[in-house]
Amino acid sequence: MSDLYKTITNDIGEGYYTEKRSKFLAFAHHVETIDEVKDIVAQYRKKYYDARHVCYAYMLGHERLDFRANDDGEPSSTAGKPILGQINSNELTNILIVVVRYYGGVNLGTGGLIVAYKTAAADAIAHSLVEERQVEETIKYSFSYPMMNDVMRVVKEMNPRIVSQTFDNTCQITLSIRKSLAEQLRSRLQKLSFE
Repeated sequence: MSDLYKTITNDIGEGYYTEKRSKFLAFAHHVETIDEVKDIVAQYRKKYYDARHVCYAYMLGHERLDFRANDDGEPSSTAGKPILGQINSNELTNILIVVVRYYGGVNLGTGGLIVAYKTAAADAIAHSLVEERQVEETIKYSFSYPMMNDVMRVVKEMNPRIVSQTFDNTCQITLSIRKSLAEQLRSRLQKLSFE
């Protein structure tokens, strides 16, 4: 299993598509939780209160198991699914794409809707900055002050990110490291306790 995943930066990617006077405005957001998804969708519903549909899809978690597609009144699977399809074909996660539709007076049919939502979502992704991130694991370690140099040597050699540290009679350090290296770091720190 890889400990890398692809997502977008916090900059909002915007996309646009128009067909037979219907306008499709697409927005790609970096998200970490379902609550964030709900807040952002609610903001778009409020901002574009006069739009006919506010459809969306999201994917959460580095394992890409938590996802949803919403058609918001469009015919079944003509909006949310094509948006989700773009997220999947770009292998992205921790992303929400919202597509706002202003109806132009002419029905596009299911095929036309699928193309429109897919194209708008693809445009939003194209205008987003995709980045690769590491799946990290957090390790807490407590030790006595005289062990400080040994602990810091392991930290220097393995280069985890220091989340927090407290140095007192009993010292505590919280480290975050790439998941594939977590076990190695844990065992090296454990060994220090027995030296």
